[in-house]
Amino acid sequence: MNQTTSQFGLMGLEPSPYTVKVESFLKFKGIPYQWIDRSFKNEKLFQKHAKVQLIPLLFFPSGEVMQDSTLIIERLEEEYTGPSIHPEDQTLWFLSCLFEEFGDEWCNKLMFFQRWFYKADATATGKRLARELLKGKWWAAAARPVISRFLVRRMVPRLVYSGGNETNIPQLKQSFMDLAALLEAHFQTRSYLLGGRPCFGDFGLWCNLYQAWTDPTAGSYLEANAPTLVAYLKRMLEPSIEGDFESLETLMPTLKPILAQEMATRFLPWMEANHRAWHAGEKETSLTMNGQLFQQKTFKYQANTLDELRRKFAKVADNNELVNLLDDTQCLTFLAADA
Repeated sequence: MNQTTSQFGLMGLEPSPYTVKVESFLKFKGIPYQWIDRSFKNEKLFQKHAKVQLIPLLFFPSGEVMQDSTLIIERLEEEYTGPSIHPEDQTLWFLSCLFEEFGDEWCNKLMFFQRWFYKADATATGKRLARELLKGKWWAAAARPVISRFLVRRMVPRLVYSGGNETNIPQLKQSFMDLAALLEAHFQTRSYLLGGRPCFGDFGLWCNLYQAWTDPTAGSYLEANAPTLVAYLKRMLEPSIEGDFESLETLMPTLKPILAQEMATRFLPWMEANHRAWHAGEKETSLTMNGQLFQQKTFKYQANTLDELRRKFAKVADNNELVNLLDDTQCLTFLAADA
């Protein structure tokens, strides 16, 4: 990319959840962009601008570069006109923010462990990534098998960073199946998370579940057990306004169980335990989740994002409807702390 261009440049890979998350948002907002493969061909460009070895990389027309998908979307939503992703209703606004974080940090575990734990999935993903990385190279066909095996050997050990270990996998697998069933029910009567138009939470929730659907094991499960959810995953590739945001009353019959079962018993307890462990200087986070041990490496990033989620809650903490809902679903104690 030149120092200044007439449009955005989105560098990433199709198998990357956070790349497609930003791409979906750009499409919804009608923001023109140029797709740039995160390939060996563009390695110098990536290394010149990347502050961390993660994608996506978003080049602004001004020459500025950002990498965090959540911060990218929040900034562009403020700076660009077009259909808003934020409901005016305070309760729905916070629920949207909560689901965005849940999608980014918990659903990533549900996708990642299946993508790299099961041999068939790891092999398939290694081949997909090799094809992407080698685009534009004349020697790509000969190198793909070698690069594919290298990627698998590199990525499988990284399961530890997503909690994909022998202790946790039964819980993660159950969470994936439970969430699929809950979302299948929720999307029976609506196109998007909060009604007839996508919200902030849709982009976070969707991107990792979409990637799971593209993999052999998780994809086969979703096709067989959650066809309405699959239709939603496809819809979010080109999200559009099909109606209005719903009222909390009409959403609650199917949204409330997700808050009570997935947020309050898995996602938020893990976030709080990680937050506590980080500030105590503990390298390992350990907690009992649904009567089972859950262990993984402690992360600074998720400790900070819980702080941010609590700051967002503090802005609307005087909303009795929201407080009552979070209290009723056992989520409140995790969000009100240190707000």
